[in-house]
Amino acid sequence: MSSYEVTRSALIPAPAQDVFPLVNSFLEWTKWSPWENVDPELNRSYSGNDAGVGAKYAWSGNRKAGSGNMEIVESDFPQSIKVHLEFTKPFKAVNPTSFTFTTADGGTQVTWRMTGENKGLAKVFALFMNMDKFIGADFERGLAALSAAATANKA
Repeated sequence: MSSYEVTRSALIPAPAQDVFPLVNSFLEWTKWSPWENVDPELNRSYSGNDAGVGAKYAWSGNRKAGSGNMEIVESDFPQSIKVHLEFTKPFKAVNPTSFTFTTADGGTQVTWRMTGENKGLAKVFALFMNMDKFIGADFERGLAALSAAATANKA
């Protein structure tokens, strides 16, 4: 098996208490997730809690969007959130994902980290495509959109 990690950070010009809720509720992800516009007819379902531990989200879409589900498994306001991310299509994979929020000069340093292991067909895919290059730019777009969402009502 080949393991990988994708990590991106950004300074968001807002306090952690303004940024944290946008990640801690999947209902808020439509404001910033870099994958929201991949499939205009994406099917979404929410269950469990609205926010924090036990909040659940599932999606199913076109080839680009794939399908899978997420659950917030740890939520420590306003420092960190851990998500159990499971893809069912196009490849089956489980990707532990975390967000950390650290107070910094000018706002909050947000770090988005996803880890995983390439198995089966995904392992073959990984021979030709570096996961960091494959989704790193998505993380960067997502963090920029998260910044925009966190500061939208502050102007």
